Amino acid sequence: MNYKPKLYFLIFLLLLASFIILTGLIAQHPIPNIDIQISELLQKHHSEFADKLMLTISLFGELPWSLLLVVLVSAIFFTLKLRRESYYILCILLTGLVILGVKNIVNRPRPSADYVRLVEINRFQSFPSGHVMSYIVFFGFMIILMKTIKNVNQKLRNFINFFSIVLIITIPFSRIYLGAHWFTDILGGFLLGLMYLMPLSYFYLKRNVDKSLAHPRYLN
Repeated sequence: MNYKPKLYFLIFLLLLASFIILTGLIAQHPIPNIDIQISELLQKHHSEFADKLMLTISLFGELPWSLLLVVLVSAIFFTLKLRRESYYILCILLTGLVILGVKNIVNRPRPSADYVRLVEINRFQSFPSGHVMSYIVFFGFMIILMKTIKNVNQKLRNFINFFSIVLIITIPFSRIYLGAHWFTDILGGFLLGLMYLMPLSYFYLKRNVDKSLAHPRYLN
C-alpha cells in the first residue's frame, strides 16, 4: 500500500483553503444566483413519489436515526472483535459538534419559500449541509473499511460499497430538491466532510501500514 502523509496534508490544506474562500463568498453574497438557478432546476419537476424518495435518502442524516446508525454499526464491529474499527466509527459522532459550531459561526438562514419549494422544514442554520458532511464521513469511512478489512464476505462488502456510494452521490440532490439547502451549502458540507474524513482515514490506515511493514502478510 502506498502511503504518503505529505500528500494527505497538502490535500487537507487545499480543502481548508477552499472552504474558507467559499465561506467568505457566502458572507459577501448570502444568496448568489447560482444557488437559485440550481434549486429551480432540481425542483422544476416534482411529484409525491419524488418527495418521498428524497426524504428517504435524507433519512440517515436526521436525528435520532443518524445517531442510532453510528452507534449500531459501531456495536456490530465491536461484537465482531473489530474494536479498533468500532472506536473509529464512534469518532464520527463528533461531526455533529463540528457542524453545529460552523453553522452558528456562519449563521446563514435556510432557503425560504420566497425562493424555493419547501418540502422539509429545518431548525438549524443552512451552511454547511450537515447531511452531506455526515454522509461523506460515515459512508466514506465505510468504503475505506470494506477496502481494508479482508475477512468480510465479498458480497457483503460489495453491497455496503454500492449502498454507500449511492447515498453519497444522491444526498446532494436530495437536500436541494427538498428545499433544505442551497448548492453552496452542499459544496461546503462536501469540503468539510472530506476535511474530517481525511485525518480519520489517515490515522486508521497509518497503523495498518505500520503493521503490514512489520508483518508483510498482515494485509494479504
